[in-house]
Amino acid sequence: MMRYRSLLPLFIAVIVLGSTPALAQAPDAAGCADHPVVTRMQNMRIVNCKTSDFDRFVFKTGKTTQETVEGRRVEMRYQIAAGQPAPSKLAIIRNHQEAMKAIGGVVKYEDDRYTVLNINKNGKDVWVQVDTAWGGGYMLMIVEKQAMVQEVVASAALFEAGLKATGHVEVPGIFFDTGKSVLKPESAAAVAEIAKLLKADPPMKVFIAGHTDNVASLDLNLKLSQARADAVMQALISQQGIAAARLTARGVGPLAPVASNDTEEGRARNRRVELVKQ
Repeated sequence: MMRYRSLLPLFIAVIVLGSTPALAQAPDAAGCADHPVVTRMQNMRIVNCKTSDFDRFVFKTGKTTQETVEGRRVEMRYQIAAGQPAPSKLAIIRNHQEAMKAIGGVVKYEDDRYTVLNINKNGKDVWVQVDTAWGGGYMLMIVEKQAMVQEVVASAALFEAGLKATGHVEVPGIFFDTGKSVLKPESAAAVAEIAKLLKADPPMKVFIAGHTDNVASLDLNLKLSQARADAVMQALISQQGIAAARLTARGVGPLAPVASNDTEEGRARNRRVELVKQ
C-alpha cells in the first residue's frame, strides 16, 4: 500500500512503501539530506549526494523531445537498507508520480527506467528525474529552475583594459537560450557597456566574435556563432546607435576554445562572445 502526504509551508511530497514503520538503518552519507520537494521511500538511505548552485540538465519529455533546464541542481542516490526487500522499478516510478501529482505536479515522461516530473508552485519551477537503474535503489536528478546570478559584471573599463592588454576581451553577461541566437533581455546591460566603450573612443572599430562549444556539428556551430555575433551587432546598432561601419560580426564556432570541451564547465566557458580590436 502506498501513502503520501504534503507538509506546509514548503511543498513536500513524502513517499513510502508499505505501512510498517521504518527499521533502524545506517545513517545517510555525510552532508546529505532529502530535498524539500520529494523525500525518500521507506527503508532507503542516501549513499551519495551532490549539489551545484548553477548547472543544467536535459530532461526527456517524450521519445524524441526534451527540455533543457538550468538552475540549482541536486543529485541524490538512494539505496535500500540491508536486509530489506527492494521495491520494483515500477513501484519506485509510481510512488514518485503519485506523490508529485498530490501536490499539483505533472508527469512529463515515463519509460521502463525513468520518469520525469515537474511542479510549478509557490514561485518555484522544479524538475525531477527518477532513475530506477540502480539495483536496490534509485537516483534523483532535481533542478530548481532559475536564472544564473551574474557574478562577473560587464563594464566599459573592463573591455578597454582587455583590448589594450591582448587585443581581445570576453563580454560577460551576454545570454542566449540553448541552440538559439535571439539575445535575451538580461543581456541589455552588457550591450550598453559595449556601446559606452565605443562612444568614448569614436575611431575604434571592433570585431564581435561568437564562440560555441563542440557539441553538434561544426557547420551548425559556425552558423549558430555567426547568428549570435550578428544579434549582438544589431543590438548595438538599433538600440545603442553605434554606426554599422564600426562593427564586424564573425562566428568562430568551436575553433578557439579557452577550456576543454570534455567537461560541462569547460563547454560553458567556451560558449562566449568576445570583442576583438580591428
